[in-house]
Amino acid sequence: MGLGSGCSIRAIWILNNLDAVVFSRRFPIVEKRWRNASNSHNQIDDSALFSSLPTDFDLADAFLHRKHREGSARGYGVRKSQSTPGSDSWVDDPITRHIVGLYINEEEEEGGDKNLLWPLILHIKGHYTILVLPLVEPRHLNAYAKLCKRVDCGSALGLDDDLSSLLLDLPSITGAFMIAHAIGDIITGDTVEPEVIVTAAPSVGGLFDSLTGSIGISSRAKPVAAPVASSSPSSAATPGSVTADALKTGSRPLDKDALRTFISSAMPFGTPLDLNYSNIFTIKGNGFSASDLPPADQKQPAWKPYLFKGKQRMLFTIHETVHAALYDRDDIPDIISVSGQINCRADLEGLPDVSFPLAGLKTANLEVSSYHPCAQVSDQGLDKQGVMFSPPLGNFVLMRYQATCALGPPVKGFYQLSMVSEDKGAFLFKLRLMEGYKAPLTMEFCTVALPFPRRRIISLDGTPSLGTVSTSDHSLEWKIVTSGRGLSGKSIEVTFPGTINFAPWQIQRAPSSRSSFGIIADDDSDNEAENSSNMVNEEHLMEKMNKDLPPVDLEEPFCWQAYNYAKASFKIVGASVSGITIDAKSVSIYPAVKAPVEFSTQVTSGDYILWNTLGKCPYVATVKV
Repeated sequence: MGLGSGCSIRAIWILNNLDAVVFSRRFPIVEKRWRNASNSHNQIDDSALFSSLPTDFDLADAFLHRKHREGSARGYGVRKSQSTPGSDSWVDDPITRHIVGLYINEEEEEGGDKNLLWPLILHIKGHYTILVLPLVEPRHLNAYAKLCKRVDCGSALGLDDDLSSLLLDLPSITGAFMIAHAIGDIITGDTVEPEVIVTAAPSVGGLFDSLTGSIGISSRAKPVAAPVASSSPSSAATPGSVTADALKTGSRPLDKDALRTFISSAMPFGTPLDLNYSNIFTIKGNGFSASDLPPADQKQPAWKPYLFKGKQRMLFTIHETVHAALYDRDDIPDIISVSGQINCRADLEGLPDVSFPLAGLKTANLEVSSYHPCAQVSDQGLDKQGVMFSPPLGNFVLMRYQATCALGPPVKGFYQLSMVSEDKGAFLFKLRLMEGYKAPLTMEFCTVALPFPRRRIISLDGTPSLGTVSTSDHSLEWKIVTSGRGLSGKSIEVTFPGTINFAPWQIQRAPSSRSSFGIIADDDSDNEAENSSNMVNEEHLMEKMNKDLPPVDLEEPFCWQAYNYAKASFKIVGASVSGITIDAKSVSIYPAVKAPVEFSTQVTSGDYILWNTLGKCPYVATVKV
């Protein structure tokens, strides 16, 4: 079995926003495997490999060098005029913004590949940058080094030597991404468990609830972490840790004790076992007793360290997020997609198996799906798929998927904005809500926001056919359906015509930082004479308003502020919009127990965008066959 099979981690680094390493962890056992493999490779290949891990100082220096060369921490992702052979952007693949390479102790990449450290998983969370280095085979490193220097660019379909084909041969990449995201959640405190909606009491009690402080079902407390500061701080620091904790650059200080606990428990010796932070910190805080021993004839899985005792029940919640780009144009098709997950909580005594048929697959037209490690799935049928799992404790995500919106867009229609002068625009909304949606589907609320990040609103003239309108300096908000007055069993059509007046237009220069746009107070010189009929060339006005547009930042690939759009927000309950469903009566538990099963759904909006029909808009070009 090769080094690339499975997942092993050589090292982890965490850098702050000053590009200094504030935490690092190396795994000597995994590193020994890499040195043996690289030494064997160097004996039969002239291209020597970088066989040891860099110091924290050298890694930070190499990261800063790449950041300057690539334009940002993530980099360009595409080959540009500034790109040089050997750099990540030379590969001309956007994935190099997330899987990067660093040249250690080398000013120029042309000097050789022996100093290349790859693949480094890059994850940015809050004020911190997380780098995870998984174990791969030397041949994979050499293959990437060649991609960094080939003359042609891009990834042509059907070629076996492109970056996508290389990564598909490395399952450790997926594991490294999971580790990076888990660490990011811990250092920023975003360890919120998936929501499971219940209609009964807010707590089910039981042993696990008592251990974690009477955890509620729909809103569970965060796991108990190690204290940030100790009354007697240890003088011993792990390699790579900044000894002075005064270097706290974010709103939340780095909890190194919690990180050490998580890493040593979740991935001992560099091999990830269980990345569930709730389990790990609960075990650390409570330990085990004689009553926690599993049945002698059953094997207790790692994801269930404690056996539940108490009132038994099962809860399923399907949570879907609808993303849409609505253009209302003949030449650009509308795009709508659904990303969903099935959250579950199984308060069942012992180590039972749960099974049920997942229905609605034909209607949903699943594009991709993934399951929790505790689950086993059968071959997918025409409309159903059998799922069997041994549930862990607490709330967990049983399944994630991408699907189509079987019922069509819950909000459809168009938005138009026409500038009648430099400081005045006429707009029109015409929307239809819940068309084709029948009871029990209910829209609990619906709001449309109209942002103008580069213009200040002075006044608004217009009244919608339904709902209320409010304005701020740079946005307009139209509340169509408000909480407490849901829309169920019918569709409605709403309109909102009006005019909006802005403050006098001001020249915009390129920003000195990403956080704000630099606005010069001098009024733009008006060298356009109005004609006798006071007609305005709208195309000229739009060009004039956008001529000083700041350069597009690759961190915002859709360059939102360069275009005019409206964004809809809503929440729908009663059923999924993809068609996926679980019949509570079809859920079976073995060994059989009397446990009520509850099923609920919740649909919310993601990036649900209505582009200005009369303006410019970004879209994906389709290849005409």
